Amino acid sequence: MSTSISTSFVTIFDAEVKQAYQNDRALAGTVRERSGVQGNTYKFNKLGSGVANLHIPQSDVTPMNLTHTQATATMSDFNAAEYSDIFTNGKVLFDERAELVKAVSMAVGRRMDQLVIDALDGAGTSLTVANSIGGSNTNLNVDKVLETKKKMDQQGVPAEDRFFLCHANNMAAFLDDSDVKTIDVNTTKALAQGTVDSFLGFKFIMVGDRTEGGLAVDGSSDRTCLAWHKNACGLAINMDKKTEINYIAEKSSFLVNSMFSAGSVGIDTAGIVEVTCRE
Repeated sequence: MSTSISTSFVTIFDAEVKQAYQNDRALAGTVRERSGVQGNTYKFNKLGSGVANLHIPQSDVTPMNLTHTQATATMSDFNAAEYSDIFTNGKVLFDERAELVKAVSMAVGRRMDQLVIDALDGAGTSLTVANSIGGSNTNLNVDKVLETKKKMDQQGVPAEDRFFLCHANNMAAFLDDSDVKTIDVNTTKALAQGTVDSFLGFKFIMVGDRTEGGLAVDGSSDRTCLAWHKNACGLAINMDKKTEINYIAEKSSFLVNSMFSAGSVGIDTAGIVEVTCRE
């Protein structure tokens, strides 16, 4: 029996994993992404705002003195590896290959998402929405989303490319809000779809319990949901996902290993809002 796998097969497998990983990532395209980063860190630039000054004839112009700051993302290395004996004579059955592609790609995708979640949650923003909004110790509701929108509007955050991340428990409570489930009030048809895709200018993203951490809940049953603008957070990728398949004689198996190196950081806290929900 041959213990080698053709280069073409490895290439096909890697391409399938990469495609599935891009589809499975819940937060793909929601932050500023930079690929092909060299080195262990990457600095995202932030340019401050300026004020136009009144022009006085024959006088020198007054510069706005815009502030330039940087947010540094530090790379971390990750593996999604699994031993498999499904390979025989350098071939696998399609269904078995598809299952392994799915398992590997989803593990890589969830970890990439967690980098962004941790960066948003650890950004240290002063923009918060308490669990008392819309009633004492409440879960996610329309009042909290309205308050989130107001805080972003006050900061001059652009209306497009706004995202809202919540847990499945928060989405269930949100769907039960009378203003969400009443079709006369809005056109989201949330109950028919079983979720909310967009509301009050936010693109909603829902995640469940995740081994990587997800949206953690504390001891008092408070969970922090996150709202942000695309430019408020960055994801730097040093090595994009790639896959290796090697035969390990001691295991009499092939080791499938997908790996990547990336880091995420909050860039502008004026575009990040933490929303506390009591479950």
